[in-house]
Amino acid sequence: MHQPIPAIPKLLILTGPTGVGKTDLSLEISQLFNCEIISSDSMQVYRHMDIGTAKATVDERALVPHHLIDIIDPDEDYDAACYERDSLAAVKKIFEKGRVPLVTGGTGLYIQALCQGIFSDGLSFPELKKQLANRIATEGKEAIYQELCKVDPVSAERIHPNDTLRIIRGLEIFQGSGKRWSDHLKDQKKNEYTRFPERLEIGLTCERDRLYDRINRRTEMMFEAGFEKEVRDLLAQGYGEELKPMQSIGYRHMIQYIKGEWSRSQTLELMARDTRRYAKRQYTWFNNRTSLKWFDVEDRTAVLKVIQNWCREQNIA
Repeated sequence: MHQPIPAIPKLLILTGPTGVGKTDLSLEISQLFNCEIISSDSMQVYRHMDIGTAKATVDERALVPHHLIDIIDPDEDYDAACYERDSLAAVKKIFEKGRVPLVTGGTGLYIQALCQGIFSDGLSFPELKKQLANRIATEGKEAIYQELCKVDPVSAERIHPNDTLRIIRGLEIFQGSGKRWSDHLKDQKKNEYTRFPERLEIGLTCERDRLYDRINRRTEMMFEAGFEKEVRDLLAQGYGEELKPMQSIGYRHMIQYIKGEWSRSQTLELMARDTRRYAKRQYTWFNNRTSLKWFDVEDRTAVLKVIQNWCREQNIA
């Protein structure tokens, strides 16, 4: 059953691949159009993980209220269902203050959870889930991931090979229901505009080589900003490398560097490479959202004009 709609608020969404430049533009939009920002980044929910998740700085967050940043510790579970609940509450809170919710981030599944809900057929197969977890422990996650690739390549495309929870979930759904996770989501897409029918979705993009160059430079800047210390501090606080957020891009790379397994140059190279691959997977996801209107990140004037016209159409002051 879907979460209740908090009313029919207007919803503004700004998304795009990692490193494209969403943060700067989101701050400008928020100040111009009376917005508060709701993060739709699956990593920015975690406390103590700032540099590696490219969070807006404390000063930037002081300019505009931000929601769903720093809400849980790295050893706490959080998923799309949690995000659906929390983001709907944030939308309601912002809407009741007479402001516009601006959803900003690159986690497509979270945006989908907010706009359409997550499919909730009550599908749960605990015994299957346990069996799959045991198989990962004995056969290795790569073998189980390849199995998902065979039975549900669409879902496998959007799941990182290290994301064991979602690999298990994909196979649990398929084996338990006889229907692929991606097909469940496709059916759900039919309800795309039932929750927030009056929303504007903007996707930021840029020429691929330019994006990759931005990612490469951002990776180097993270090192210079103290990313190694951030990860060492997390480990010292008892957040082990086996935790899901510690296995994410950047953090797992830095752990290898700290352990002496990789050199600095090798860490930089692999971290940038995997970030570029993630950006490619993000494009695959976003290209399935026909509701997105794409703009080059440098064309801010066009973006602001579209938002201004939308605000007028929706009678937003």
